[in-house]
Amino acid sequence: MAEYLLAYHGGSMPDTPEEGEKVMAAWGAWMEGLGDSITNPGAPVGMSKTVSAAGVTDNGGPNPLSGFTIVKAESLEAACKMAAGCPINQSGGSVEVAEIMPM
Repeated sequence: MAEYLLAYHGGSMPDTPEEGEKVMAAWGAWMEGLGDSITNPGAPVGMSKTVSAAGVTDNGGPNPLSGFTIVKAESLEAACKMAAGCPINQSGGSVEVAEIMPM
């Protein structure tokens, strides 16, 4: 079974503490539903910088990373099905899914 990186992009911040509690509950329920498929629950990330041969730029480019999780799944399609239920999809964000290649 392969591992897949779920890279979160975008999403909005809750406007009130009550809204924040609902968002956290949705994330908790989604992650609980993934069960043992999660190999690393990951975390949200702060502002990023992009490093290239041209130098360092602020803000992570046009689609900055906002967090990640690592899951195991039978296929890329199965990992995408897991990502489809992610709460970030309902708050204007998206999930990029990529297989972690064994080295």
